[in-house]
Amino acid sequence: MDTYVYAIPLRTRFRGIDVREGLLWEGPAGWAEWSPFLDYSGAELVPWLRAAREAAERPWPAPVRDRVPVNVTVPVVGPDQAHAIVTGSGCRTAKVKVADPRTVLAEDIARLEAVRDALGPAGRLRIDANGAWDVDTARRNLAELARFDLEYAEQPCPDVEDLAALRRHLAHDGIDVPIAADESIRRSGDPERVVALEAADVAVLKVQPLGGVAACLELAERLGLPVVVSSALETSVGLAAGLALAAALPELPYACGLNTSRLLVDDVVDEPLAAVDGWMEVRRPVPTPTRLAALAADPATAGKWARRREATGRLAG
Repeated sequence: MDTYVYAIPLRTRFRGIDVREGLLWEGPAGWAEWSPFLDYSGAELVPWLRAAREAAERPWPAPVRDRVPVNVTVPVVGPDQAHAIVTGSGCRTAKVKVADPRTVLAEDIARLEAVRDALGPAGRLRIDANGAWDVDTARRNLAELARFDLEYAEQPCPDVEDLAALRRHLAHDGIDVPIAADESIRRSGDPERVVALEAADVAVLKVQPLGGVAACLELAERLGLPVVVSSALETSVGLAAGLALAAALPELPYACGLNTSRLLVDDVVDEPLAAVDGWMEVRRPVPTPTRLAALAADPATAGKWARRREATGRLAG
């Protein structure tokens, strides 16, 4: 089986990286992507590999819709660039990254003001803090940011217990900002605890770190929360799996975070998966040899990924 390791620069630094790397291969069911971030290790890598094996070897569940509403993702940029990203996207929902350690709340507020202006009062605006705040900081900051009519705040605190405490505080304070759980579902090892502790209003599901499309469908049913499907900053090969999940969910009340191919300067397919007027068509694009060659990682990086996959394969069995 031939494998291909890609290295694609990002347009803007995102999640602490400037270049996205990953591994691709083709199986009897189609192309698969395995691209766990480098801060994942050991047993955490196994679900990512199961998701890739599913994509390569088994058909995804039947879709119940042929297109999916999506948001535009706004990284940690200045207000003018944030405004341009939103207006150029055609999306009516925006997810704005906040709480970056290099910035202060005033910069987040300026970014949110620009995004709200670009969306207009009817647009939906959500934030993602990636677990950067403790409970007191989140309580204080969300009281300040609630004026932007937030659809929800994604992972404002790192721990499930903290999310639960924050929800109680917000209710006591009369602050209407729903809480979405991301890392507390995909990295906690016990996603049902989010429900048991009433720690979130919304569940964010990502196919790769949760073990595949079928596994995510089963998890969504167990959790019983409204679901947002989001990407792990994949190429269009990996994004296709997220689209397959969003297309197969019985209900899809929120725009999904799958419109992320434009955060990469290039893609391994000729026609990347990207939103048109806030929607993405459910399809499965195929990499081309020319693009795979042009975006190939250097030998040292390719070797690193080969060793990483081999070690994960031993853990996965």
